[in-house]
Amino acid sequence: MSDSFRALVLDRSGDQFESGIRMLPMSALPDYPVLVRVSYSSMNYKDSLAVTDRGKIVRRFPIVPGIDLAGVVEESADPRFRPGDAVLCTGCGIGEEEWGGYSAYARLKPEWIVPIPAGLDARRAMSLGTAGFTAMLCVEALERHDVTPEKGDVLVTGASGGVGSIAVMLLAKLGFRVVAVSGKPEAARQLIDYGASETLPREAFSEPGKSLESARWAGAVDTVGGSTLARVLAQTMLYGCVAACGNAGGAALNATVFPFILRGVTLAGISSVNQPLSARQRLWPRLAQLISHEALDRNTTEINLNQVHDYADRIFRGEVRGRILVRMGE
Repeated sequence: MSDSFRALVLDRSGDQFESGIRMLPMSALPDYPVLVRVSYSSMNYKDSLAVTDRGKIVRRFPIVPGIDLAGVVEESADPRFRPGDAVLCTGCGIGEEEWGGYSAYARLKPEWIVPIPAGLDARRAMSLGTAGFTAMLCVEALERHDVTPEKGDVLVTGASGGVGSIAVMLLAKLGFRVVAVSGKPEAARQLIDYGASETLPREAFSEPGKSLESARWAGAVDTVGGSTLARVLAQTMLYGCVAACGNAGGAALNATVFPFILRGVTLAGISSVNQPLSARQRLWPRLAQLISHEALDRNTTEINLNQVHDYADRIFRGEVRGRILVRMGE
């Protein structure tokens, strides 16, 4: 093991923001029990905001961004992990208030770490990453509220993005007829390939609608928020459920209570960051079992650490489809 390692570091002094790749001593890592040699990370919308200094994602500086990582345990002072174990970590504050995955090495708390389940390796685990885990949480929320394939179509908004595309795959695998909404017309063929039965343009949901509209969806996964979420709620069937996990379309929700009090619709909020270890241990093996590896591979673009800044800008501008995998090794 080397005495130093390569990492992308964000720093701020007053109003001056810096972001660049540095060589750091091993002593720079946090004093946590498990040392992981990182093979892959991923790039999510939240990562793009952190790297480009948009939004208030990072809570302390200096920091290594990257809210996901996967690799191999090098050292462990905790008996639950041994050198050579293949592990992953998503959320838990890494890349926001703790050093994250855009680094050759990471030191982690044991309660953040999940063994990579059978059927996945580090690369495919990070092709899923936070997006895949969030999509699985959304699917579980629909199941928990008794949304089943025989009750009708399910809608996925922002379907060409990371969470949305994986949600399409998972729901299709579970037998749902999936209607996918995307602002990228060129993504329609790919979404059908992922399992969608039908695609709709983003414009169909981008404008405010009526307080209550024709009931169309047994359930929905909304990754957009804003007026899109309001329209989806207004179109959801009796006792349907909408799992909401994003705000790329706006944080304000200009809706009425009518979907809730007249149709009994449930709005299930999804937060993947601080999920307990028990939920992570339960859902990651199921995610590994349900996902189509072939579709996942087609949904993934692999980059290296030197390309992170360019892709962060592209994600923010909405120019990227699917998942971005960040390879640590050169």
